[in-house]
Amino acid sequence: MSTELKRGLEGVVVAESDLSHIDGDAGELIYRGYAIEELAREASYEETLYLLWHDELPSETELAEFSDAMAAARELNDGVLDIIRELAASGEEPMAALRTITSALSAYDPDSDAEFNDTEANNRKSRRITAKMPTALAAYNRLRNGNEPVAPREDLDHAANFLYMLNDEEPDDVLAETFDMALVLHADHGLNASTFAAMVTASTLADLHSAVTSAIGTLSGSLHGGANADVMRMLQAIDDDALDPVAWVKDAIDRGERIAGFGHRVYNVKDPRAKILGEESEALGEAAGDTKWYEMSVAIEDYISEEKGLAPNVDFYSATTYYQMGIPIDLYTPIFAIARSGGWIAHVLEQWEDNRLIRPRAQYTGDTDAEFVPLDER
Repeated sequence: MSTELKRGLEGVVVAESDLSHIDGDAGELIYRGYAIEELAREASYEETLYLLWHDELPSETELAEFSDAMAAARELNDGVLDIIRELAASGEEPMAALRTITSALSAYDPDSDAEFNDTEANNRKSRRITAKMPTALAAYNRLRNGNEPVAPREDLDHAANFLYMLNDEEPDDVLAETFDMALVLHADHGLNASTFAAMVTASTLADLHSAVTSAIGTLSGSLHGGANADVMRMLQAIDDDALDPVAWVKDAIDRGERIAGFGHRVYNVKDPRAKILGEESEALGEAAGDTKWYEMSVAIEDYISEEKGLAPNVDFYSATTYYQMGIPIDLYTPIFAIARSGGWIAHVLEQWEDNRLIRPRAQYTGDTDAEFVPLDER
């Protein structure tokens, strides 16, 4: 057994996977061999899910059947809706609410007692979890704002249906396509912290709902999810005070603050997803006749890249993309979760194909010869 300490498991290879690959030096991301740029522009989120879960792109017939099955699984049981009402009324944070709701879904899943290696049951549960999470998040957001939930529509695709349920208005094609692209871009990303958490949970043979719930809890941490919301709040602060974005960033760095949306554990160059979302942010601004959010972002990117040698990650431009779509800032990380649920599930299913309990070791640094003193003598 090696005793070399690798804090944060940095650089440690713990699994083999066919799902996604990151080349951090070249700035490349692929899902099962397909470049993310091509999938983002050409494939829907449903196609991407099928690819991740079934190891191939679907035919037209397969995609239609898969999409119909996903759409049919969107509705929530009344018991789940009751839980969402309680969470919204109590003022629960969005990620905590989504974590609780996702866990509760298992109580109403007809395959909840299926064995971990029951392929057909896992396919059904995968569709239900991924289809119901957007419905739950949209319902929670409407209820906390004093509105009744909007029932899902089976005639809309995954992305358009979420925006419809969120706003009680069918989105135009540009918004629906942009959101669909964002879901594809966030669907998977190697063994990130939340994916690894899902795999650790699954390796114990806990069920699929438990694994996804573990992943949501992990994503809620500020060192994993949340950077996109922080980016948007930073841009709002700059705009509210009518400050030059570069001057604001310089002052923040001088105060020892970290600028959200920059740097990545794996990428040494610009995240390819950031490139795509930057283009979408610019296009949305141009369509609205106001590109200030994109222009502020570019100014900050240029300065940080030149002065600090750091490139933006996916969170940096997803912030302004979501904001210009009218999505509440505190839903950015939950949206990350509903997109990444497909990847989490794919990694869990892959883990179960050749499962071994994930059980690392720690290097003990404590005492080895402490003398026990009876309680009445301490």
